Amino acid sequence: MMRGFLGLDNNHFAINSLTDEVKERTTTLFIKFIDPNKQLLLKDDEKRVHKLTLDLFDAMKSGNCAALSEIGQTLTTRAGENSAIVSEVLGKDFKLKEDVKYQMDSKKRDYPKDKDQKRSFLEAAIYTQVASIMSGDVTLEKAKQQLLKRYELSVKRSKEMTQGKMITLFAEAFAHSLDPHSDYMSPEQLDEFKINMNLSLEGIGVSLSSDDGYTIVQEIIPGGGADRIHALMPKDKIMAVAQEKGEPVSIMDMDLSEVVKMIRGKKGTKVTLTVMRQKGNKSETFKTTITRDKVDMKEQAAKMTIEKRKVNGMDQKIAVIDLPSFYGGSEKNSRDCYTDLKALVEKASTEKVDGMIIDLSANGGGLLQDAVRIAGLFIKTGPVVATQDGKKNRDILSDDDDRIVYKGPLMLLTTRYSASASEIFAGAMKDYHRALIVGGDHTYGKGSVQVLNPLPMGLGAMKLTTQMFYLPGGNSTQHAGVSADIPLPSYIDSDDLGEQYMDYALPPSKTEPFISMEAAQSKNPKEAWVAVNPEVVNLLKEKSAKRVAANSDFKDILKELDEMKKNEGYIKVADILQKSNKDKEKRKDRKEKASSATGRKELWLKDAHVQESINIMQDWIASQKAIAQK
Repeated sequence: MMRGFLGLDNNHFAINSLTDEVKERTTTLFIKFIDPNKQLLLKDDEKRVHKLTLDLFDAMKSGNCAALSEIGQTLTTRAGENSAIVSEVLGKDFKLKEDVKYQMDSKKRDYPKDKDQKRSFLEAAIYTQVASIMSGDVTLEKAKQQLLKRYELSVKRSKEMTQGKMITLFAEAFAHSLDPHSDYMSPEQLDEFKINMNLSLEGIGVSLSSDDGYTIVQEIIPGGGADRIHALMPKDKIMAVAQEKGEPVSIMDMDLSEVVKMIRGKKGTKVTLTVMRQKGNKSETFKTTITRDKVDMKEQAAKMTIEKRKVNGMDQKIAVIDLPSFYGGSEKNSRDCYTDLKALVEKASTEKVDGMIIDLSANGGGLLQDAVRIAGLFIKTGPVVATQDGKKNRDILSDDDDRIVYKGPLMLLTTRYSASASEIFAGAMKDYHRALIVGGDHTYGKGSVQVLNPLPMGLGAMKLTTQMFYLPGGNSTQHAGVSADIPLPSYIDSDDLGEQYMDYALPPSKTEPFISMEAAQSKNPKEAWVAVNPEVVNLLKEKSAKRVAANSDFKDILKELDEMKKNEGYIKVADILQKSNKDKEKRKDRKEKASSATGRKELWLKDAHVQESINIMQDWIASQKAIAQK
């Protein structure tokens, strides 16, 4: 496998050889992957694992991976010790100590030097973890049981860490040593990637979760096999899975990803589930056989609602569109975000909406070409993005369709979660003054392009960073992202979320501007789109700031951000419990609504950021009408 990697890294944007620095980076990341919270390894363990991992580069050339088995045994031993400590601390005399505080940021902690120091660290972690579980309206006894189960499962998982899984982790560490977005995908991860891009899969049509070792039915997906025969209900527990003509296999304590693999399968095949359902104080167990079929994951696709408002006696219609990713597949008839969004934008235009908001706040990116095509729905023609490799070879991607589907006021709602293709779309619209950017202080800052290279013999794929993105104005989105014209407070506006905080992130750069306002805007005044006016933006910003200052949700966000800064990474048990009691009713309401598609839509529209973006759009529409009347 390593020989395959050594050939592939010649295509990387910045790194073309296996240097000592790359080996050191790989080793550091591998240790971080196997012990991310520094809860398992002692300081001496870390030093030994570091040497063993470095030596792997030479050992693996001859197929010698024995060091991985040795590392795996160390993890199993330490996980067992941790489980024993947790069991002892959570004994019958356990009482929650509210004055305990715990350093959440592992970068600010070293590995414990001995078992005594490790125990001290774990005790602080245990109190914090119990309090966090209780914040979900769980009793102390139940919280203790859940935490004990969690640590017992960690021992089980460490024992299941085969040499093959360790090699996969090592391969992932190698890929990430080149930059944060280069990656190794195992065959299973590659299948999952294709499913996410295509927004379809072949299975029974249920959404699953894991709790205390049980696999729980979260939701029945409309149109799927389970929905058609009314076989399952939310909160059902799946105890065992049997393939067609096969024996039931218990899935208790099994990793959720493994359960999903067992339940998924080719269209037309059957799977039999052993299900436990709670009915009042009693439970019943039964078996149900479901035929697998193609499941269209509609809820993860673009969707729109039209909000009707009255402002100063005038009616307003505002289209609010949720675009969760730039999805699309290579398979025939697979759905894609451009087609879906175009249909929604055309519908909004037909209904003569006064303004349009596209929510990219949770959009982590996807297909670059669809981001270019979507940008073309709102401008006439013109360059949207350029890609450039390490040798300065540049390719400009443009919108060639001269139709403007929607020409009214356009707003994009973004956060630091908005990344990659989201930033290309938002950045291009900002450079052309076509859209008002509202939301987090800036987007994620991912300005790199990856290419997926399948590996031979079904070993998965290597995803390599080969180019950088550049916006029409010449700037890369790398690190800085796209800044908001009107920023709104957000819980994620912290100093550790964004490309610039990632391990081994590539530096930002610039290219020659390639913007063309003449091509983008129509010369016909009746067809021209509404441009963002800096003076109007200042006015909208002032009005928004007054609303934000008076809004209780935004006040809570600002208060929590301030507390996070003061605490410097520490979390206090007392604070967890206090916040839990304060938000109890709100959490209960959210949990109930989140169990259905209708409820999730309601929660989305009620979000303070979505509501304020609608308020800003109302002000913008009113200002446009005032300008038109002059």
